[in-house]
Amino acid sequence: MIVVDDLLVRPFVSLLDVLHSMALDEMYDVEGIQDELKETHLLYEIGELSDEEYRARKEELEEQLEVAEEVHDRLRNGKVEVKG
Repeated sequence: MIVVDDLLVRPFVSLLDVLHSMALDEMYDVEGIQDELKETHLLYEIGELSDEEYRARKEELEEQLEVAEEVHDRLRNGKVEVKG
């Protein structure tokens, strides 16, 4: 019975690991956040954002970037996986 469970469940869990990694990669897009930071800075420089708006948005994006980089680091090290 254990052998049958391993044969049926293991491929499903492996598929879930791949899908989970892909979802995290999409949700925590480091390059996208870096692009938003550049865009925010550009908008500030051309006067589209006030100093207060710029600082608030920059702080928010930097926090998102930190989390995204941590998630990607964990993905690279294999520390994020689906338990089955």
